[in-house]
Amino acid sequence: MAVRHKLIERPRAEVWAVLADAARYGDWVVGTDRFWSQEGHWPDEGASIGYTVRLCGRTLSGHTYVRRCEAPAILELEVDSGRLGTARIALDVREWGADTLVVLDEHPLRGPAGLLHNPLADALSQVRNRLMLSRLAKTVAAGSPRAEGAG
Repeated sequence: MAVRHKLIERPRAEVWAVLADAARYGDWVVGTDRFWSQEGHWPDEGASIGYTVRLCGRTLSGHTYVRRCEAPAILELEVDSGRLGTARIALDVREWGADTLVVLDEHPLRGPAGLLHNPLADALSQVRNRLMLSRLAKTVAAGSPRAEGAG
């Protein structure tokens, strides 16, 4: 299990606005090359985003599903990476004075990612999640979304 946190020096409403905007997904999620809205209205429960990832010269596709949304505090996602398996990513968005504390909790659910889960995989997730939280903070600070589908 990989748990990280980051204090973002912006109000919770600004952080939530980024998390709730499907067009900004690729700005803060590490690894996405291209993304698009798939079903439903993001971040309503059941909504999904499709994405591609480039890995070692190959392009892989996957989907991210909203499993729980309690705006503006909780967003739980299930990332389905096809043959690699699925993972749960939970974002807890807390008011911290005038700022926002974001706690990201990620762990594998099914498939090879779950079966091969070990301390090395956790360490790699920690690095990825630190970068993802930094990108989230930068996206919030930037304030404007990029066009959907941009990579």
